[in-house]
Amino acid sequence: MCRIPFMTKIFLPKITELAPKASPFELCLRKNYVQQKAWAEVDKTDCFRIYDKEVPEYPLAIDYYAGRFCVQYFARGRGDEKPALELEQKVVRMICKIFGCRPDRIYWRTRARSKETRQYEKMDQSGDFFTVYEGGVKFTVNLRDYLDTGLFLDHRTTRKMVASCSKAKRLLNLFAYTCSFSVQAAVLGSTFTKSVDMSNTYTLWGEDNFLLNNLSLKNNPVIRADCLKFLGEEIRSGCKYDVIVIDPPTISRSTKMDQLFDIQQDYVFLITSALKLLNKGGCIFFSTNSQKFVFDSTLFSNCLIKEISDQTIPPDFHDPKIHRCWKIEHY
Repeated sequence: MCRIPFMTKIFLPKITELAPKASPFELCLRKNYVQQKAWAEVDKTDCFRIYDKEVPEYPLAIDYYAGRFCVQYFARGRGDEKPALELEQKVVRMICKIFGCRPDRIYWRTRARSKETRQYEKMDQSGDFFTVYEGGVKFTVNLRDYLDTGLFLDHRTTRKMVASCSKAKRLLNLFAYTCSFSVQAAVLGSTFTKSVDMSNTYTLWGEDNFLLNNLSLKNNPVIRADCLKFLGEEIRSGCKYDVIVIDPPTISRSTKMDQLFDIQQDYVFLITSALKLLNKGGCIFFSTNSQKFVFDSTLFSNCLIKEISDQTIPPDFHDPKIHRCWKIEHY
């Protein structure tokens, strides 16, 4: 049964008209927001991308989160270079003018090319959490304390796809981060979800996301564990699932793991192990944000494997390589 409240309301602000001589960046930002606002109001979503590196002089991605803005600067070098002060001041001034917001509602990040791995390191301790809606489902995000916000917006479409496949079924979510795949599925009718992640911070965050949507943790346990070890234990337990999500980092050097995790080296073990937990007729959604990743489908027997990356990129994201995704059906 779908648990989304029918009266869920979101607020998306109107924006100011631009002067006739507005810059290409301003025009692009305004046009994108108007386009995203049209579907977002219907979808009950108040977090989405409003700018994606369209103007060369502004190497940025800007995400809107319920009245706040996360600006990601893509450094051209491999260090921790920050945006030029002039660029930062221009962008802040334009966002404030168009959206009528305060400068303290704009948060900056720098994305360097030196690493492909996701980075969850803590940058601050403000505890500045707030709630956003995606498809009427509530999620807690934080734009100040961590490099990533708690919700990967590029997987919005993938989450809907997984949730649709999980109705009245059992879902296992590996490398669950803050459990967004599981929460979306549980709200839309999954009978049982289990979410596994190694981080205490993010498993607690995930539990908060379930409770925020009035979902019982009894039917939606969140497990703190190394996913590589967990898979062997879960196989021995005899547990079975209908849908499994595997969305790992590209590389992890966490001290909590016995070995370096590398998606290219370890994906065969992950999928082979997950298949042992999958009921016949079930499916695995496997995703990576590594642009160098090579998937060899011949390594998995009794499976129908299809790359669905182009079906999972939301309309507000312009980079077709932001992630890749495969659907693996077990027969």
